[in-house]
Amino acid sequence: MKNFQQTDKNGFYGRFGGAYVPEVLYKTVEDLKLQYSEIIECPDFRTEYRQLLKDYVGRPTPLYHARRMSRQYGCKLYLKREDLNHTGAHKINNAIGQALLAKRMGKKRIIAETGAGQHGVATATVCALMDMPCRIYMGALDVERQRTNVERMRMLGAEVFPVESGNMTLKDATNEAIRDWCCHPGDTFYIIGSTVGPHPYPDMVARLQSVISEEIKWQLREKEGRDYPDYLLACVGGGSNAAGAMFHYLNDERVNLVLAEAGGLGVETGQTAATMQIGTMGILHGSRIKVMQTEDGQIIEPYSISAGLDYPGAGPMHCNLHETGRARVLPINDDEALCGAYELTRLEGIIPALESSHALALLPKLQFRPDDVVVLNLSGRGDKDLDTYLKKLVCYHKTQ
Repeated sequence: MKNFQQTDKNGFYGRFGGAYVPEVLYKTVEDLKLQYSEIIECPDFRTEYRQLLKDYVGRPTPLYHARRMSRQYGCKLYLKREDLNHTGAHKINNAIGQALLAKRMGKKRIIAETGAGQHGVATATVCALMDMPCRIYMGALDVERQRTNVERMRMLGAEVFPVESGNMTLKDATNEAIRDWCCHPGDTFYIIGSTVGPHPYPDMVARLQSVISEEIKWQLREKEGRDYPDYLLACVGGGSNAAGAMFHYLNDERVNLVLAEAGGLGVETGQTAATMQIGTMGILHGSRIKVMQTEDGQIIEPYSISAGLDYPGAGPMHCNLHETGRARVLPINDDEALCGAYELTRLEGIIPALESSHALALLPKLQFRPDDVVVLNLSGRGDKDLDTYLKKLVCYHKTQ
């Protein structure tokens, strides 16, 4: 059986991955590739990393049996509560790991990109903790729709740089972050928040986020007497929360992997971010992945109500899982995600992030048996999305 966890020596998951970088970044990326694995497996690093996850982030996060939702969908539904992490999402797991790595590599300055703002907040938080200056690139549209997170980043001491190019969302923020990196390759570490970018980033981010599936295994053993679910559900844009939740189950064929990508207003409308439905092979941000693009290779601007899923590509691990059939990937439209969010709020008293709401909207699309154990990665909390939820509340009631 294929090993879906590992890349080959050149950083490819099947046909997807690699490192396609400008010459000015070649040495920087090569140095990272040569050092990252040894550093993050070092006992001293792991001790410090695990201690911060426990005492600062608040791990382990609960695996919550959602009883009313379970009755609604005829299964045993568990929510992996990444929304209860410090800063409100899974992003902090990766940000802490990469910041520790940056310090061990002698880097003095941090840059990052962010869409929904959760990775930006996590990076700003860690930089405040470790006394490192940082600049966060964020699309101007996302700055407006995620204002609370922008103010959190600034309060933490980060410089937030609004990006006015393109459609002013995550893709454009990433473009600007890479330009900055090209200008300051010697002293700057780029903390990428998703399983995208040139090798070794997709592998590194997945391994740092794999604490999620590591915990799911022992938590299920305590609750169900076995360490695997029948179904594992997550949302996917760049894909870090999905990679973390799936990591220890990628090679376990007993587990059905189902991912939700952002359908926007509908795959057929052109107003979508459903990359794995309509994307073709291309190179974006240093990696060969499925990309939303025209026949001559121009990027098609993505659209999603969710700033964190508004990206015209998907990580190479996820592209490979989709192409090989190991994971089933379904597009979830904006209205379906909103319904999923309000259903969880009303049935379980948990307000999810819009990103996580896409995963919740998978539930009515699947058929479960009463004894099926289903784990859904609730990757973030919905505080940052309250303005959007309140604006759409009337529309939601009209559909009920």
